[in-house]
Order: sequence, then structure tokens, then C-alpha cells
Amino acid sequence: MALPHAAAPEETGAPAATDPPARHVPPRPGGLFISALGAAQICSWGSLYYAFPLVAQAMSEDLGWSKAELYGAATLGLALAGLAAYPIGAAIDAGRGRLIMAGGSLIAGTLLVLWSFAGNMALFYLAVAGIGAMQAATLYDPAFAVVARRAGPLHARSGITAITMWGGFASTVFIPLVHLLIEAGGWRETLLVLGLINIVICAGLNFAVIDPAADAPQPAAAHDDPSARQVMAQVVRMPVFWALAIAFTAYSAMFSGFTFHLYPLLIERGFDAATVVAAIAIIGPAQVGGRLVIWLAVPHAPVRVVGSIMVAVFPLAFLALEFMPPSFAGVAGFALCFGAANGIMTIVRGLVVPELLTRRSYGAVNGALAVPATAARAVAPAGMALLWSAAGSYDAVLGAVIVGALVLAAGFWCAAALSRARAELD
Repeated sequence: MALPHAAAPEETGAPAATDPPARHVPPRPGGLFISALGAAQICSWGSLYYAFPLVAQAMSEDLGWSKAELYGAATLGLALAGLAAYPIGAAIDAGRGRLIMAGGSLIAGTLLVLWSFAGNMALFYLAVAGIGAMQAATLYDPAFAVVARRAGPLHARSGITAITMWGGFASTVFIPLVHLLIEAGGWRETLLVLGLINIVICAGLNFAVIDPAADAPQPAAAHDDPSARQVMAQVVRMPVFWALAIAFTAYSAMFSGFTFHLYPLLIERGFDAATVVAAIAIIGPAQVGGRLVIWLAVPHAPVRVVGSIMVAVFPLAFLALEFMPPSFAGVAGFALCFGAANGIMTIVRGLVVPELLTRRSYGAVNGALAVPATAARAVAPAGMALLWSAAGSYDAVLGAVIVGALVLAAGFWCAAALSRARAELD
């Protein structure tokens, strides 16, 4: 049975027949708009996400707080980010991208400064939970929505891919930087520097280049032109949406839990510390390399095809890790495959809405997909820690990761098949 007329991706992005043709040039991947957003993504990811474990370790040594107390604040922040994802996406759809992203960077920077004064748990939780919530306004999902609004859903692919290329360097740049800052001045001074980076660089770049007047022309309002709420009502009735929601929730839980426990897991399986550190260092460049391959080799390949191939890599890689001997060659090969597949999946995640669901209300629909995924990303590390405690080893954790990878693959394959069948019907 065919879906409602307004929900088909091939139709929901097209302007009404009475609309005059609009002159609009989508932003170039190497242009100022994408480059500025990309630079802001490096700083936002590096300061709001990758810096936390290093600062938390320094705080634990200084204040004597436990890891459970420290990471509880980060978990609360991610939960708040999940709740904020949909309204933030809808606000960007309504043309408030500059306010959301520049304001989010400004608030995040202020909270980092506040965090630097933390001497009690209440102030620490207030600052860190707020920073977690601001990730929903500053990281990939809002940036993708801003790019989709500027370029138009049909032309957002190259811009979204370029944004992920920039963001892939965040850990490479900021983990050493934060380490040096902590060694030189301590965690409080480090947080002050990170706060200034958000206030000056991230907020400044986002404010300077996100101009609603330059966005792709939106379809003229008409009696039959569905609102964001109507689009969402149509989308949530589509089996493709729920298959994607299951897939990306499993992906977020798998990736978050695994990366959090990667170091001790590999140590327990017999790898020495130097081998583990060297292997982990491969993941970041492998992410960028995977995205570069997609950008150069198959820039126009259907996202259902790219995603269907990539989701098969994860369970195969984890099964190989389960049985491989503790050698650098083996774990380096795993890190290369895992990093590349994850890098490409970030692009897939940014493109599934216009290519598999709808070309309307990108921010709202993308935000709705992010709600359960962000919640899973928040609770997975603690859940896997409990699983490790109950089982007494990381065998059970790796088994859970493999199950999550299989759920990801099954969910995405179902979504790809359903979307292809719907396209044939339409």
C-alpha cells in the first residue's frame, strides 16, 4: 500500500507548482560556510566531548571524587541532550540555526568557565549536565540541519560529508592539547581555556556564517503544505522510521559502551598497554580516511547501499576481535576497520532523513531519531560496567557489543529494504 502523498521523500522536498523558481547556489564543501562550521565542529567536539575524560581524571586525583560521581554528571547531560534534540531540530527548521548554534556555544563556554570554579558536587553537576545538554545545540546533528537548510535537502550531501571530515580531527587536535594544558596549568585553568574557545571561536564562527537570509528558499506556505508537526505525524507512521530508530539506537549504545571500555577490554584480553594505545590512536585517522574514500570514490552512491555495506563491518570486526591473538597487527587491523566504518556511518546518519524518509523538516525528523540514540549513548557505558561486574570479565561485554552490532545491521537492512520497496511503489 502506498504511503500518504505528503510523506514521500521524492515529493516532500519539491516546491509547489505555483512557486517561482528560486536562484540559489548550494554552499561549496571548501567554501567559507562549510569551512567555518567545520572548524567550529573541531572545537566543539574537542572541548565538549573529548576533553571530559581527561579533565575528570585530573579532578578525581585532585578532589578525590569517584568515577561514578564524575561520570554521573556526563550521563545526565547526555540524557538532557536527548530531550532537547527534537525541539532544537524543529527550531533550526524554523530558521533559528544562528541563535541555536551560536547561543549554544556561548552557553557551553560559560558553563565550562563555571565548571572551573567547582568545589562541590552541586555546582559540578549543574555545569557538566548543562554542557551535555548544549551538545544537542552544537555538535553534528544541529550542524547537519543548518547545512540542509542552507543547501536544500537535495544538495546537502557534500556539505554534510565535509563537516564530518572536519569533525574527524577533533580528537587528534584536542586530546593532546587538553593533556598539555592540564600538565601545564591544571584542570581549572584548562577549563577556562576551553570556555574561551567556545565563547570566542565556536560562537563567533557560528554567528558569522549562519545567516537565515542565505538559506535555500523554502516552499511557499499553502493550504496543503504540511507543518513540521504534520510531517512528524506522517513520518512516525512509516516502518522505515522505526527500523532506522532501532538501528541507530543500537549503534549509539554499541559505539558509546565499547569506546568507553575499549582500553580495559583490550588489556584484559592480553594486549599490552603500548599496543592498546597505539591501536586506539589509529581510530581517529581511520574515521577521516573512511569519509575521504566515500567523498572521492562514491560521492553519489545511494545511502541505503553505503549503509548496508558498512553495518556488516561492525559484527565481523567484533567477532574477529573475539578470536584474534593478542598481536599489534590484529588489533591495528580491527582499529582500522572499526574507525573507517564508524566514520562512514556518521555520514550515513546525516543523510538517511532526506534520502530514506522525507525532504521536509530535516531538523525535527533528525532530532526525533536522535532522542532514543542519545539516551542509549548515555546509559550504555554504565550498563556495560554493570555487566562486567556481574560477569567478572569483558567476555560478556564483548558479547553484548556483538549483539548490538547485529541489531544495527538487521535494523538498517530492514530500513533499506522498506525504503526501496516504497520507492518502487511511488
